[in-house]
Amino acid sequence: MTRPRPNWKGSPVWSGHPYPLGAAYDGQGTNFALFSEVAERVDLVLVDDDGNHSTVPLPDVDGFVWHCYLPGVGPGQRYGYRVHGPWAPAVGHRCNPAKLLLDPYTRAVDGLVDNHASLFERTRGKADPGDSAGHTMLGVVTDPFFDWGDDRPPRRPYSESVIYEAHVRGLSRTHPDVPEELRGTYAGLAHPAVVEHLTSLGVSAVELMPVHQFVHDGVLQDRGLSNYWGYNTIGFFAPHNGYAALGTRGQQVSEFKSMVKTLHEAGLEVILDVVYNHTAEGNEKGPTLSFRGIDNASYYRLVDGDWQHYYDTTGTGNSLLMRHPYVLQLIMDSLRYWVTE
Repeated sequence: MTRPRPNWKGSPVWSGHPYPLGAAYDGQGTNFALFSEVAERVDLVLVDDDGNHSTVPLPDVDGFVWHCYLPGVGPGQRYGYRVHGPWAPAVGHRCNPAKLLLDPYTRAVDGLVDNHASLFERTRGKADPGDSAGHTMLGVVTDPFFDWGDDRPPRRPYSESVIYEAHVRGLSRTHPDVPEELRGTYAGLAHPAVVEHLTSLGVSAVELMPVHQFVHDGVLQDRGLSNYWGYNTIGFFAPHNGYAALGTRGQQVSEFKSMVKTLHEAGLEVILDVVYNHTAEGNEKGPTLSFRGIDNASYYRLVDGDWQHYYDTTGTGNSLLMRHPYVLQLIMDSLRYWVTE
């Protein structure tokens, strides 16, 4: 890290590093790094327990990655970004600093998306002025340290595998031997009663339906419903907070890891059903939650010559632009993270 910058609450704001992306806690402070090729300025917004916001402009950018290091900021700290840049949908750009954005690399998410009008762009010809703070999810700084003990994946050959597909909530939601407060959670799935059931069936692996942080679609919320299956990802590094029993300020990460460790101890492998073809932001009529406001034209496939519309290959509203190097990096980083950390 290089020179200190103006103080943040009495502490210096250091330049930090452009890698790794996301919020990386090292035991003394946290490095924040966000990719945006189109941004003209990026503000890190720290949110305290009372909902008060502190804004820290990111002082440096290298290779389109904006970054800083904040001493003293650690696990449990909630945060988001405001990205200043062009609002020009006709050429694919949708930066709007009124929207508080989720870090694509955040390891944990606190809160929900409530389908409030401020999440959408409803002003013709200019960026919508509605501030989405308080109506969207926040990233959470997490502690990367976890005691895995002598944990090792069972690595059973595929030819010998018997795979049980399961939904985290559905598997234990009504199980009479699982304490009510744990039913439908990562901890509930790791409960001895559930593990005993799985091993008694003779299965060798549990394939979990989507556990990446997802969003309940607005059309469902309007009807008092929710997205049960989870194929509507917004956080490719974060375990879905709705399946956490112990808390959503980073506790869900430890709870998920403990679940994996417990299943491994029982000889069960864990396989994840992942969704990388699209995100929960939908098309141009959808909410601005993260990628759209950070760098729309880099993250999404747009209609050639009609850049204000999304090229939707799977009927989900949008398609990630896999050929962009930072999008491909995000997918590969996500895959590596879930396997190695």
